[in-house]
Amino acid sequence: MWGWIIALVSGALMAIQGVFNTGVTKQTSTWLASAWVGFSGFVVAFVLWFIFEKNDAGIMSLFRVDNKYMLLGGVIGAFITWTVIQSMSSLGPAKASLLIVISQLLIAYLIELFGLFEVEKVEFQWTKLLGIIVAIAGFILFKWEK
Repeated sequence: MWGWIIALVSGALMAIQGVFNTGVTKQTSTWLASAWVGFSGFVVAFVLWFIFEKNDAGIMSLFRVDNKYMLLGGVIGAFITWTVIQSMSSLGPAKASLLIVISQLLIAYLIELFGLFEVEKVEFQWTKLLGIIVAIAGFILFKWEK
């Protein structure tokens, strides 16, 4: 149950963050807003790490990460921020969020299906494919104009 609550909070925070970031972009620029998101996120994460986890994982543990490509999360995060801003400003928060979630679902399932990036491989299930198709149909219905 806790995982469900955290996932719902995460989705809500992503939608709110996208709206906030788009608002900052309208008054500054896309990459400046993205830089601010990255910097302010770094400061908060660093302070929380220092308070709660400093003794569990020292900063040097980053250099011991097995697959160095895993360290690209921050780089990907910069482009996530940019793409969310761009999609929300052109589609609006609801349509953009729905498409983002559909894309996340599809890519996450493909990662699991093929066992990419050290994720445990799962067997193909028609019900999961059907779920993705239903999500796409839901977007089409959501987007439908009278």
